[in-house]
Amino acid sequence: MTDLSTLESQTLSAIAAASDETELESVRVAALGKKGSISALLATLGKMSPDERKTAGAAINALKDKATAALAERRTVLKEAALDARLRAETVDVTLPVRAAAFETGRIHPISQVMDELTAIFADMGFSIAEGPDVESDDYNFTKLNFPAGHPAREMHDTFFFNPGPDGTRKLLRTHTSPVQVRTMLANKPPIRVICPGRTYRCDSDQTHTPMFHQVEGLVIDKTAHLGHLKWILEEFCKAFFEVPSVKMRFRPSFFPFTEPSMEVDIQCSRKGGEIRFGEGTDWLEILGCGMVHPNVLRNCGVDPDEYQGFAWGMGIDRIAMLKYGMPDLRPFFEADVRWLSHYGFRPLDLPTLAGGLSS
Repeated sequence: MTDLSTLESQTLSAIAAASDETELESVRVAALGKKGSISALLATLGKMSPDERKTAGAAINALKDKATAALAERRTVLKEAALDARLRAETVDVTLPVRAAAFETGRIHPISQVMDELTAIFADMGFSIAEGPDVESDDYNFTKLNFPAGHPAREMHDTFFFNPGPDGTRKLLRTHTSPVQVRTMLANKPPIRVICPGRTYRCDSDQTHTPMFHQVEGLVIDKTAHLGHLKWILEEFCKAFFEVPSVKMRFRPSFFPFTEPSMEVDIQCSRKGGEIRFGEGTDWLEILGCGMVHPNVLRNCGVDPDEYQGFAWGMGIDRIAMLKYGMPDLRPFFEADVRWLSHYGFRPLDLPTLAGGLSS
């Protein structure tokens, strides 16, 4: 019985010394577990005589009951202590101002917003959205668009080329979204009416150029499409996008390998006070290039130029975003500065619609 008294003292001391519930569980297993010290004593009862079993069994069971009660009492104390510690650690100062909800502090990037505005405007005119890969072949990016091998206009694009593949051809990062027009004409029969927004890449960087930027191009292929239709579409787009009741535009002759005739488009504006306003004034600002799709491009894309004709245009999304929302430098668009985004960004629920106003 002396050994039993010693075991009782050791067990109760270990229970009292447990500093947390994990340590207390270890003590319980050591005493009452399948191979615990008290459980081992209970296992010896079967080998005792009836008289010994009667005396020893009562003592061992009494020890088990004491240990079980002590464990329950200590567990209650430790749970209360843990709860008190948690409450102290998670104290809330109710005098602090409430944090704004995520949807109130988050902002939509101006590029994403302008893409949604473009989509709303052209969808209302019956255009679909077409997309394509950023990594393109030389054939789709240049050759099918009437850039013959060695053509000087290829050098104007400052192209990012990949290393040659096993077959000797070189992939590239698309320099415009025109390859999407090629893919659209190859995959669909006319009539075609699509816009192609997306990322483009050129090796250039300054206040108004970045190595990666965004463009949107439009394409219409039909039997009767002509420059009058193109002019109307661009005028309606500019009025809707810049949110002015009327706008004057002028079309100047230019050159692009994939259109003939080719034109650059200027829009009427005022620069008084260092601020650009559209739909008024006597100044002009170039915003896009356009023209009738070159017959060679139609042939390269499987469209018969004797039966179909069409027009295309393209503009920089970053550029028109700068013009509309008064951003002086293109580079912060890509610097991930939260302060800039908080100033120029849009609230998540400010979805552009023609009925409600694009930027209201």
